[in-house]
Amino acid sequence: MDATEKPRVRRRSAVEYVMWALCVLVFLAIAYSLVTNPRYEWDVVAEYFTAETVIDGVLLTIMLTFVTMFLGTVLGIVIAVLRSSPVMPVRVLAGAYISFFRGTPVLVQLIFWFNVAALYPDINIGIPFTDIGSEVDVNALMTPIVAATVGLTLNQAAYMAEIVRGGFNSVPKGQIESADALGMSEWTKLRKVIIPQSMPTVIPATGNQLIGQFKETSLVSVLGVADLLQSVQLIYSRTYETIPLLIVAALWYLVMTLALGYPQSLIEKHYSKGTRAGTPVPLEPALAGAEEGR
Repeated sequence: MDATEKPRVRRRSAVEYVMWALCVLVFLAIAYSLVTNPRYEWDVVAEYFTAETVIDGVLLTIMLTFVTMFLGTVLGIVIAVLRSSPVMPVRVLAGAYISFFRGTPVLVQLIFWFNVAALYPDINIGIPFTDIGSEVDVNALMTPIVAATVGLTLNQAAYMAEIVRGGFNSVPKGQIESADALGMSEWTKLRKVIIPQSMPTVIPATGNQLIGQFKETSLVSVLGVADLLQSVQLIYSRTYETIPLLIVAALWYLVMTLALGYPQSLIEKHYSKGTRAGTPVPLEPALAGAEEGR
């Protein structure tokens, strides 16, 4: 085994043992409170944890998360490319988009899109300066689920654009200059050099955004979307068992985020292989297809 790969042995101090003891005491105190306090109503938690209404809310939350994350990532990549454009108006427009959607609360954006028909009750879609087209009733189109999808997607795109742009900036300048020297087109350079080498930076932040998006979907309950939070709210508004139902929602959010943590760590490990040793990813694999993209 290489000497650099051998684990370091560190002596444990008395302070560390004391802190371990304190942590165990705190854990035992919390566990004792959870078990002995009847107001938690764990039997009610167990009853509703797998209730059909709750499961439907969980499935809608998962669907909404992955749809908005996918659309937001695709749009974010486009905005990141525009943000890095040498054309000033394009770069300014992309920067204005990012500033607006990152600078306003998600909840405000969701409520705005749900009420956008107040500004544009009808939209004409067609070919300009012709009679070819049709009128769209925005009030009928912008249902709660559509407003939630639009709002979360546009907000997510702003954050993903900055994550992707940060990944682009992490690529060593020498790699880009080598690709330029070989006459690669912009698309080939982006696909073969920049994107693969930006993955170790982009993947961890994207995983955190996905986990955050799971929790942000709870905001759509204000629009009446029957997600997980809205499902438990409908139940406890009828049964008045508020705390047990909130615990059900919290446990489901915790289960989903923990379930995402393991595959995220595997993906991070895969893409960080070339950077753990502190050396840049070799350009040779990317250069193999350079001739095709010239």
